[in-house]
Amino acid sequence: MLNLSLFRPRRAWLVAGLVGAALLAPLTARATPALVIEVDSGKVLLAEDATKPWYPASITKLMTAYVTFKAIRAGRLTPETLITVSNYATTQKPSKMGFKAGTQVTVDNALKMMLVKSANDIAVVLAEGVSGNLPAFIDEMNATAAELGMTGTHYANPNGLPDPAQVSTARDLAILARAIFLNFPEQADLFRIPAIKVGPAVIRSYNKLIDRYPGADGMKTGFICASGFNLVASATRGNRHLLAVVLGTESGKARTEEAALLLERGFQQSGNVFGSLAPSVDSLRNESGPPTDMRAQVCGGKRKNTASEADDDSGPAPTGYVAAGMARLDGTVTGASLLQKLPPSMPPVEVFVGPFPSAEALAAAYPPPPAPKKQTAKKPAGKKGQTTAIIDPADPAAPAPKPKPKPKPKPASKPASGPANLAVPPPPQ
Repeated sequence: MLNLSLFRPRRAWLVAGLVGAALLAPLTARATPALVIEVDSGKVLLAEDATKPWYPASITKLMTAYVTFKAIRAGRLTPETLITVSNYATTQKPSKMGFKAGTQVTVDNALKMMLVKSANDIAVVLAEGVSGNLPAFIDEMNATAAELGMTGTHYANPNGLPDPAQVSTARDLAILARAIFLNFPEQADLFRIPAIKVGPAVIRSYNKLIDRYPGADGMKTGFICASGFNLVASATRGNRHLLAVVLGTESGKARTEEAALLLERGFQQSGNVFGSLAPSVDSLRNESGPPTDMRAQVCGGKRKNTASEADDDSGPAPTGYVAAGMARLDGTVTGASLLQKLPPSMPPVEVFVGPFPSAEALAAAYPPPPAPKKQTAKKPAGKKGQTTAIIDPADPAAPAPKPKPKPKPKPASKPASGPANLAVPPPPQ
């Protein structure tokens, strides 16, 4: 059942009368946060642990984008403004573009790299370019969160890399995503780009709903071991625009399929199920306490708390509350059955360094590869004292090993004095 303490007191009695009719999925022991809302009205269609503290991981970049949009609108910079990769930006862990310090990119290209590649270094480049320095940008992030009513959110960096102070909730992430669509509709296309093209390389979005789930039109993924696999997903069908938030799944596959199930359920129910009494996402009240740490479930306690998206389609299918709830609609419905190969919504979008595309500038943006390590001679297992050079057969320039000269035979030893018929024993073999 829905936890009524999560609503403001004046709404509790309304929700209590609606619980029986609400299309909320049943709970299970491994339920993790999930939320579906209508963008236009802000009405909640499905909620589970939506106010529970959670690590946002790379979904943080939605706020980095939002603050950048505000700066563009205020005239502090333009999409064509060149911003510079700092030494600090180059130290960020993957996922990253890997440009060397001093490389310049436009704000527009930086946004595309950050949202599609989920580039942690470019999130720092944007932060420093917008506010002049990282602390000032983080202050803007937190001030904006307060303005939007994201009462359970605090930011410590612009990219979502592991930090115990970086926390949010499904409720707050839905509020942020909704604000992007309502306040900056001209920027919506940035979130539905299926792939970017960097020189000859094509980098595909980690959001596997794009061009696979009918109506999917973007938003952002996130992953660190402590958060599990997170996703804010947007989809539009007809005049209905929905947002789904899925946090803490155990694989990229489960995340994608659970989001598809949530969105499908939202689209299949009537927009007027709650009528005027529907709870709004703003009316949910965030819980306090530390975020859940998913490291043991997701990374087995052996893997470091990395920032890699690790977003392939492997992993278990959803088996928790979402799948159970969908069974009420159709027992054959699975997340995988909702996904299909759709015609590309757009070709890969070209991005580049500098003010205009240049193969030379792109090549210069990457640091030189590390020098190959020299190969050293190794003694193979065999007769003591024998050495053989280890040669890489793939190296045509490698000289052939020279055979070791045979030792000259020693002259026969003179027999020791004694009986003439006493033979000298042979050397050990």
